[in-house]
Parts: sequence; structure tokens; C-alpha cells
Amino acid sequence: MMPKALEGQIVMEKTPRYFVSAEAPERVHAMSRGVKLIVVVRDPVTRAISDYTQIISKTPNIPPFEGLVFKNRTTGQIDSQWSPLWIGLYAQHLERWLAWFPRHQIHLVSGETLISDPAGELARVQDFLGLQRIVTDKHFYFNKTKGFPCLKKPEGSSKPHCLGKTKGRTHASIRPAVVRRLRDFYRPHNRRFYRMVGQDFGWQ
Repeated sequence: MMPKALEGQIVMEKTPRYFVSAEAPERVHAMSRGVKLIVVVRDPVTRAISDYTQIISKTPNIPPFEGLVFKNRTTGQIDSQWSPLWIGLYAQHLERWLAWFPRHQIHLVSGETLISDPAGELARVQDFLGLQRIVTDKHFYFNKTKGFPCLKKPEGSSKPHCLGKTKGRTHASIRPAVVRRLRDFYRPHNRRFYRMVGQDFGWQ
């Protein structure tokens, strides 16, 4: 399905599902073992709450967050198989990719820094891809309403471009005790991930 590329061209494709797919690493490797992979990661607790916020916007009658997070609310046992939580087990997913690709072909982008310093993160992406640093801080402005940076003027357009209406929404309100329990749950998984990639993302 990938388009043909001429010498000197780079073909890019994105989806959030490849990273967590059991089959994707082998299939991508079969297509191109020299492919460069970019993974955007963010605090898995924030990511799970954001995911739930997205779900309830489409299916408002689903159970409350706390009813889905816990296998057993009395003991506080976390249901790590619930998709919004399972996706945040980054070390588990990365392990599958490292079985097929060397670490130097995988570039990790901090979702938090992508918001606070988009030009800095994109500079590192451009370096990873072997591109000249064309995109810089002059291409961005911060949209206070959405809480996200926007492109000042994308190529071929006279208008600024911001992320869609599903981005920057107010997250569902979750009890602090539940957030603390999730942070406790993810802590050892995050530490393992930091060791695997040689980078501390500073998630609580």
C-alpha cells in the first residue's frame, strides 16, 4: 500500500495502532528492514484519561472510568487488559519492536515536550530522518484556547493549522485517589521503559 518513492524522497505513514500490534513489527520488517520508526509517547496515566475522554465523546453510556480501571475495586487491582491502560505499557510493546529492529532505528518523541517545545522535538525528528532542519520555532504559535501549538501557515495554505476539535478537550474528572493508584501501577513499567530506551521522561 506504500507509494513508490524517488531517490532522495522519504515516504511517511502514521497510525497509533502499529506500536501495540503483535503482528506489526514482523510485517514492517518484512516490508523494509531499514525503515526508521518514530513513536510518540506521553504519561500513560494522562494518556489513559485522554483515551477515556475520547471514548465517552462517542459512546456516552459507557461505565465510569473507575468502573473500567479496576478488576476489583475493593483490593484496588488494576485491569491492565483494558485498552486505555494496556496501551500505556510501553516497555511491553517496545520489546516486540526491538526483537526486529535495532534501537538506533527507533526514535522516541515526548508527547509533553511536543506540546511545550514543538520546534525542539521536530528538530530531533529531522535529525533522526537525516533531513535539513527546515521546521523551526518560527513555524509555530501557541493557541491558548486549545492549549496546543499550531502551525502558523502550512505550505499551500493561507490559514494557520491547529489540531482538530478532538484535541485539547477538557479531560474527564477522575478522583485523585484513582490517579494515585494508576501512578503506582505504572511506576515499575515506566522505569523499565526508561532503562530500555536510555531516557527518563519524568512521568510521576
